[in-house]
Amino acid sequence: MRRVRAVRAAQGAYDVVITEDAGRPFDGLGARVRAMGGARAVVVTDARVGPLWGGVVLDALRADGVDVAQVVIDGSEVRKDRDAWWEIVDGLLGAGVDRRAVVVAVGGGVVGDLAGFAAAVTLRGLRWVMVPTTLLAMVDSSVGGKTGFNHPRGKNLVGAFHAPSLVWAALPTLSTLPARQRAAGLAEAVKTALIGGEDDLERLVRDAAALAAGDAAALAGVVDRCVAVKAAVVEADEREGGRRAVLNLGHTVGHAIEAVAGFGRIEHGEAVAIGLVTEVEATARAGWTVEPDLAGRLAALLGALDLPSTQPDDLPRSGLRAALRLDKKADGAMLRLPVVRAVGDVVVRAVPWADLEELLLP
Repeated sequence: MRRVRAVRAAQGAYDVVITEDAGRPFDGLGARVRAMGGARAVVVTDARVGPLWGGVVLDALRADGVDVAQVVIDGSEVRKDRDAWWEIVDGLLGAGVDRRAVVVAVGGGVVGDLAGFAAAVTLRGLRWVMVPTTLLAMVDSSVGGKTGFNHPRGKNLVGAFHAPSLVWAALPTLSTLPARQRAAGLAEAVKTALIGGEDDLERLVRDAAALAAGDAAALAGVVDRCVAVKAAVVEADEREGGRRAVLNLGHTVGHAIEAVAGFGRIEHGEAVAIGLVTEVEATARAGWTVEPDLAGRLAALLGALDLPSTQPDDLPRSGLRAALRLDKKADGAMLRLPVVRAVGDVVVRAVPWADLEELLLP
C-alpha cells in the first residue's frame, strides 16, 4: 500500500510518500529523482543505516538511471555538529556535484538535519530528498524543512529552513529499528496527537500495545496521521513566526534535558516525553490547562509506550535553567511557550523568563 500527502512550502510543494511495500520499498524513488532533473545524486547515510538500507537505495536509484555517489558519516546525536556537517559538504564537493544534483538523505533525524543543511549551503542550494529510516524522522523531522546541527550551548542552534523536494517514508525500514528508538519516535506521535485532537490521542491509547511491539499496520496509521497534522501546521507558518511553535510542545524542557545530560545520553524522544508531562503539569498548576489530570493521562500512555515521564535525578536545576535561556522560541524578555489548553487546543503563550523558570523548574 502506498499513500501520498502533499505539503505546500515557499520553495514549492513536495510529496510525502508513505509505502508499506516490504518487497521493493524504494521502487519509483529513482524516477522521482530523475523527474526533478537530477540525473546525479549523492546518498548521505550513516555507518549504522548504510549497511542496512543505503545500498538498497543506491540500487533503486541506479535501476532508474541515476548516477550515484555516497557519503557515510557517524550519524549519532553526539556527532550532530559542525564537523559532521562539513564532512558532508566536503563529500558533496568531492563528488563533483553541480546545481542539478540531488542530495538523498537516508537515515534518521540527525542525517536528515545535517544533509539538509549541507544541501542548503552547497553551491548556494541543492535540492534534497529525505528517506527517513526512523519513526521519529517519519512522524516529525522529515516534514517542515528545518535543517541544522547542535552547538555546545544548545540543540539545533545552527541551521536553515530548507524544505526537501520529496520525502520517501518506507515503513519496512522500521523493521531494523531498535525498540528504544522506535519508542522515541512514539513520543513525537503523542505530541502530535495533543495538537490533532482527542480522537488522535485515544487512538494511541487503544493501539499502545501494538505500537510498542512494532506492529506495522498500527505504525503506518500513526505516520500518516502525524504527517497530516504537521503538514497543516507547517503550511500555515513555515518559518515559525507564530503558530508553528506549537510543534515545540514538550521541547522547551526536552531540549534543556538533552543539553544538560549531554547529547546522546537520552534519546530525543525520551526527553520530549519527559518535557510533555513536565510542561502540562506546569501549565495545569498555572490554570492554563483546563484538564487537571491530563499530565497523568500522558504519563500513563507514555509508560505503555515504554517511555519515561519524569526527569533524571542527577540533572542540576541551575544547568536546566541556563539551557532554557537558549531556547530558539525566545522573544526578548519572553519565551513563546506552547500550552495545551485542552487536547486539540494548543496555543502559543508569551511567558516572561522569570515566570517561566519558576513555572517549569520550581
